[in-house]
Amino acid sequence: MSLALDKPRSQRRPAARRGNGELYSWLFMRLSGLLLVILVLGHLFIMNILDGGIHRINFGFVAGRWASPFWQFWDLSMLWLAQIHGGNGVRTIINDYARKDATRFWLKMLLYVSMVLIIALGTFVIFTFDPNISN
Repeated sequence: MSLALDKPRSQRRPAARRGNGELYSWLFMRLSGLLLVILVLGHLFIMNILDGGIHRINFGFVAGRWASPFWQFWDLSMLWLAQIHGGNGVRTIINDYARKDATRFWLKMLLYVSMVLIIALGTFVIFTFDPNISN
């Protein structure tokens, strides 16, 4: 009895172009996923369960939270890890399903530009948040 596998959907690239990038990408996905579970569950527990839950969340709560470098780093870590983790997953999907090199290239460029913009904007907001807004 012989098992037959379907051919992969994406074209094989020459062996000379392959390196350890995919290994590092695979390892990053596992480690960042584990860290994201801890960060997100901690965030959800603190925001939704402790001290009255969601009813206490307002502008003042966020201002008080982001006054601490610890919480800025916590939220920044969630932002960066989630964005890079998700972008890496979408990059893998693009590599698997985009058949033409040009299509693959432009989809990845669109992905990378959107990732950089979201990370830059989120980082900017976290570090420049002003709790003393005047009306």
